[in-house]
Amino acid sequence: MTSFDGSIAPNNNEGKFTAMAVCWLLGNGCLFSWNSMLTIEDYYGYLFPRYHPARVLTLVYQPFAFGTLAILAYNEAKLNTRKRNVSGYILFFISSLLVLILDLATSGRGGLGTFIGICVISGTFGVADAHVQGGMIGDLSLMKPELLQSFLAGMAASGIITSGLRFITKAAFEDSKDGLRKGAIVFFAISAFFEFLCVFLYAYVFPKLPIVKYYRSKAASEGSKTVSADLAAAGIRTFLKEEAEEDPKKLERLSNKALLLENIDYVVDMFSIYVLTLSIFPGFLSEDTGSHSLGAWYALVLIAMFNLWDLIGRNIPLVKSLKLESRKGLMIAILSRFLLIPAFYFTAKNADQGWMIMLTSFLGLTNGYFTVCVLTSAPKGYKGPEQNALGNFLALSLLGGIFAGAMLDWLWLIGKGW
Repeated sequence: MTSFDGSIAPNNNEGKFTAMAVCWLLGNGCLFSWNSMLTIEDYYGYLFPRYHPARVLTLVYQPFAFGTLAILAYNEAKLNTRKRNVSGYILFFISSLLVLILDLATSGRGGLGTFIGICVISGTFGVADAHVQGGMIGDLSLMKPELLQSFLAGMAASGIITSGLRFITKAAFEDSKDGLRKGAIVFFAISAFFEFLCVFLYAYVFPKLPIVKYYRSKAASEGSKTVSADLAAAGIRTFLKEEAEEDPKKLERLSNKALLLENIDYVVDMFSIYVLTLSIFPGFLSEDTGSHSLGAWYALVLIAMFNLWDLIGRNIPLVKSLKLESRKGLMIAILSRFLLIPAFYFTAKNADQGWMIMLTSFLGLTNGYFTVCVLTSAPKGYKGPEQNALGNFLALSLLGGIFAGAMLDWLWLIGKGW
């Protein structure tokens, strides 16, 4: 049995709402820096008009995120989750500072050298994302689904917050290079501070919450080694060797191959959700929607509407009667989203901005809703180590879809002279 230098939660709900709030903040921190970079696209578009920054930065980010997570997911059973997540948040903090320092050092000048520097930092964001997103989804997969849902909702909320801040800074400063630059500086100063807050929350607050200690202790009793450092930070010691000697079968788990084969439909679901979404957002919405009465605000409004409805979609599954859990139903619904590609194409060519805003909202709603449905349904019925592994594999599939979608997004430029 697992023993403690402290007490385990008497039930698996103690501290639940505090844990959900912390998970929401940590989810926010997972994408806050990257969403800040995307949301100041008008500034980078001004500095680097020939380099398609919305598309290029996404394309640079994704190989680093996917490649790093592939390595981490393959070795997930041996990794120290605490070091992995803390390292990721620290990397987010340092990278956000570097964006700010680069802009200050170059006095807001464009040029190829500055753009390459921003691309390098974008790749660093990808490495940080691989550490945090895969690590947190894997860790939360062995806890209550509400905690994972809160983390995913926090990720979506980062888009809403950054969009809201962008509207405020765009309205507050003149629509000029200096005004755009001031907004960008505000963005990354806030981003760096928030990432520092996430380091503190994960390292010192989250491990000590009763519900978190309960589920991590439960996972440790089922053979999980990834939670040991976090349990130690909470004052709990585990003795897996003694348990293995008492009951070797208790610590047995499915191989990664068997786990993947049992959940191949969920893996395809996650890939399909994000390959579709990223083939449209943000590149197409930033460059290919034509000129409309909203002018320079148009792309910002579209991105904000996507983020808003993505957040709403991620909260709908909290109502159990509205949560889709049928594996066949999820597959059919997710694959049907590919009909949005011709819908966006013909809307951009022939319809007005109202229809485009509606389509973008639906894209965000379905993206958020299906993401939560898949990630909270898949781990059910497995032991802690298996849930952590499955969470990592689904996060890898998610990033794989984002990577593929970011590459396919370039197809919209065919026939446009680049």
